[in-house]
Amino acid sequence: MDINYFNDRKEKIKSIYDAHKNIYCPYFKGNVVLNSDGFHHLQFSARSERNKEEQLLKFNLFPLAIKIIKESGTLQEYRKIPIRTGKKGRDGLSLTKEAEFWGFIAIIGDSQIKIKVVLRRIGDGNIIFWSVMPYSKLKNQKLYTNGIEDEDNET
Repeated sequence: MDINYFNDRKEKIKSIYDAHKNIYCPYFKGNVVLNSDGFHHLQFSARSERNKEEQLLKFNLFPLAIKIIKESGTLQEYRKIPIRTGKKGRDGLSLTKEAEFWGFIAIIGDSQIKIKVVLRRIGDGNIIFWSVMPYSKLKNQKLYTNGIEDEDNET
């Protein structure tokens, strides 16, 4: 992969991401926050870097994620789990908080790709953008091929 191409796409998505600090979501009747945690999760998973192709896919899907957040009035997936917060103490135990995850699924874009947008809240904190991904195996659907530069910034 051409590293210059990758870095250009990353910078473009970062500028779009930074331009949308809060997005109103009809489902919550309130704002979803776009913070550094969500942008980091587009690039990393379980503390290791995602491969460049996966990062590019997530970057290219991100403009559609904004549209889905703005238009979602119906929830498709929900889960609530305890997650570790902070580092382990001397006793080897970690503090935990309850995390909620919401999944909004839509068929969207000119290519009519089915994608899932995941939002997350830890404890009683803000609801944040967490991830975007194809909803099913890519071989079963058309891949969204428009790059970030092809979007008309109506998001």
